[in-house]
Amino acid sequence: MPSGFNNTPVKAPYLTPTLPPHEARLPPPTFDNSYARLPATFYATAIPAKVADPSLLHINEPLAVALGLDPQWLRSDAGLDMLCGRALPDGATPIAMAYAGHQFGGWSPQLGDGRAILLGEVIANNGARYDIQLKGAGRTRWSRGGDGKAGLGPVMREYIISEAMAALGVPTTRALAAVTTGEHILRDPPEPGAILTRAAQSHVRIGTFQYFYARQDERAIQQLSDYIIKRHYPDIDENHPTDHKSRYRDMFRHIMLRQAHLIAQWMTLGFIHGVMNTDNTQIAGETLDYGPCAFLDNYHPNKVFSSIDHNGRYAWGNQPAMAQWNLTRLAEAILHLLDPDQGAAIAWVEQTLDTFRDTFVQSLNSGFRAKLGLLSNTPEHADFVSTTLAALAHNEVDFTLFFRHLTRVASGAAPDQLRALFHHPNACDSWLSAWRQQRAQDQAPTDEQIATMQRHNPIFIPRNHRVEQAIQAGYRGDDAPFLRLLKVLAHPFDEQPEHADLEAAPQPEEVVTRTFCGT
Repeated sequence: MPSGFNNTPVKAPYLTPTLPPHEARLPPPTFDNSYARLPATFYATAIPAKVADPSLLHINEPLAVALGLDPQWLRSDAGLDMLCGRALPDGATPIAMAYAGHQFGGWSPQLGDGRAILLGEVIANNGARYDIQLKGAGRTRWSRGGDGKAGLGPVMREYIISEAMAALGVPTTRALAAVTTGEHILRDPPEPGAILTRAAQSHVRIGTFQYFYARQDERAIQQLSDYIIKRHYPDIDENHPTDHKSRYRDMFRHIMLRQAHLIAQWMTLGFIHGVMNTDNTQIAGETLDYGPCAFLDNYHPNKVFSSIDHNGRYAWGNQPAMAQWNLTRLAEAILHLLDPDQGAAIAWVEQTLDTFRDTFVQSLNSGFRAKLGLLSNTPEHADFVSTTLAALAHNEVDFTLFFRHLTRVASGAAPDQLRALFHHPNACDSWLSAWRQQRAQDQAPTDEQIATMQRHNPIFIPRNHRVEQAIQAGYRGDDAPFLRLLKVLAHPFDEQPEHADLEAAPQPEEVVTRTFCGT
């Protein structure tokens, strides 16, 4: 593995799996770890805990191929040894990364990888560098008295939802593999242990900058910024080879824009991250960590699922404001790089952050217009998006089923199923009349409108109750619901009548009202 950076611009998660011929075998992986070449203050060496009786739960074969890894090798004894941390691949330098963060607004000056170990990086088929990390592999310097391990439930949850997000077209960290460890870990109640192998463009977070900002280590902040530019935003160096101020301003702007588009994508799918702390805000614009996250059933902008979000800080409708708040914390940490004149730096940050809301709103409206089959960008269409969301909230309409059935109506189906979602069917009739007027004003070809809706309105999402059912079955040793979800969610926009039950909203007794952090 070459030690230098590949400067191909990265647009994850669009890794294209080109399956090799059946008889073709790739060599065992060779890793690199560019992050471990940063100063020792950036990380701590971390050796995975010994696992006595590991067993393979699942291998993500398409992702493995896209990453240049041989699925057959991963399934071998040697591959299992790597996935459970029992043996390290050539070139691996296992480390736990240092970072700090604001958690639900409260400052924690030292967090770090307490149960995750970065083995190193591989070069994927698209030329980009991807981290390979073991999550739940044992204690590190940052474990703060914890065991550094992961339970089967959180591992299954992250595997299901991260891969569903990738299939939905949302930038995200990915699940490469899951293994069980053959032991029970001390939780309440105790549960089977497991390890998730996670792939990501990066595991650097806003909290990584904050870690050095809290220590007034301006040199480390500059080293980290240079690393990020070189690895994740190489065009910046090409555009500003000597203008340092412009380089760091462009870095901040790129991070901000990716966050704006990411949050908009979440919200058009009804996704609530649940723990948008600065240590969970990744600088490459991928969704990071799937603890107390959930997808909306009945829509309401103030909906919260996280058991620890008592004040609704990370409610569905608060996510853009919280992303902007997190970006402000990043700006604080790199302020000295943006301009040697602090006043000028602050003025630039304020002006730049003012554009975040506009970018987010444009992206959000674009996503919802596509879901509604409205292809032109007009103020009337933007107002209608707001009208639609207000109607959904007032009638407690299931978010995903609304757009699913609306796509059918656009294709010529009767609106009976759509009307049945509303407490007051007459409200649906009024809304449909207004929607048809908007479509007529749009003047786009009907087939183009329908095709756009079909591309943006998933039939299948990882429903909270279905994820929970898969986890409970997994505790009983039955992985069939888990594997079924993975299979169906890999094609969320496709009709799969044999799996139509997975479309359904939960029955009252199945509703998930609270979700929990994996720790």
